[in-house]
Amino acid sequence: MVLNMQKHNNEFKICSIVGARPQFVKLQPFSEEVRRKFKEIIIHTGQHYDDNMSKSFFRELNIPEPDFNLNIRSPYQGEQTGNMIKGLEELLININPDAVVVFGDTNSTLAGTLAAVKLHIPTFHIEAGLRSFNRKMPEEINRIATDHIADYLFVPTDKAMDNLTHEGLHHVSYLTGDIMVDSLKNAIRKVKNQESVLDELKIKNNNYYLLTLHRPQNVDQYDNLWLILSQLNKLDLKVVFPIHPRTKKILKQGQHNSNSLSNIIFIEPQGYLRFIYLQLKAKKILTDSGGIQKEAYILKKPCLTIREETEWVETIETGWNKLCSPQSDHFLDTIINHTSPDKYLPIFGQDVASKIVEKMIMLLN
Repeated sequence: MVLNMQKHNNEFKICSIVGARPQFVKLQPFSEEVRRKFKEIIIHTGQHYDDNMSKSFFRELNIPEPDFNLNIRSPYQGEQTGNMIKGLEELLININPDAVVVFGDTNSTLAGTLAAVKLHIPTFHIEAGLRSFNRKMPEEINRIATDHIADYLFVPTDKAMDNLTHEGLHHVSYLTGDIMVDSLKNAIRKVKNQESVLDELKIKNNNYYLLTLHRPQNVDQYDNLWLILSQLNKLDLKVVFPIHPRTKKILKQGQHNSNSLSNIIFIEPQGYLRFIYLQLKAKKILTDSGGIQKEAYILKKPCLTIREETEWVETIETGWNKLCSPQSDHFLDTIINHTSPDKYLPIFGQDVASKIVEKMIMLLN
């Protein structure tokens, strides 16, 4: 799909569609780079609207404010995605961009892709080709569908490229590395003013675990959530847990007294820079998030993934990440005994945003 070659690059309108925390983080280096070459328009679907999960990211990372915010906040997957498609289609018709860029694997990703390709707008998917091979995960459905309908796929790793080749998509796939490398490089420069967070929480460097949980199978059912937290409460170090308000509500509805979880420090969702600082200073990261597995690897932190599978298989193969099931008799031992290997491989590349934008220029001309 080729655009009007009579246009200069700075006349092209590139529309970036985002809606959730991981996408804001990926947007930062992309937006900075793409604006050197093109005119960028940012659409926020409203998927994440809490200040600590949305506005604070734009402020802290100096991302330009979204040009449009659809404010779509439905809790239901189908309704949310459908409303996004409707709102995005109307906007894209009015904006008439030369290309659309989507990121990751959220409902915003899929909705943006569907809206754009039905309007015959060239569509680029950043972070394509990831597969957990677990179709019970909404993210897995979003990834597969987006990859198979987007026009061009920017791929973070060799494994992801293998997945796309296996699915017959090699001809539209480009191995660029992972844009989160650039995001974290920029963030690390800014975290020096976050030292007070350890004093506030009364914890010490390299002397706590940092926990995140958000997968439906871990947090939507009280029994599963309690199983995880009650076991983590027995760990040898304090566990810092930025808990989402919805997860906190589920925890309070149960029959157990959450005050008994005295080894877990419950805190509000953190701004991006504070959270990066907490990762940098933690002994280990405990998570069910795909993005945080990757952040932990780039930050060279041992990671325990509280899931049965992961889309970031390279982090497992290199030994920095380990899967651990809370149903396992060895759940706590796996966490305590996991250590980082001596060898570190830069599997996610470098200078990724510039590679992506240069490839876009080539493809659009």
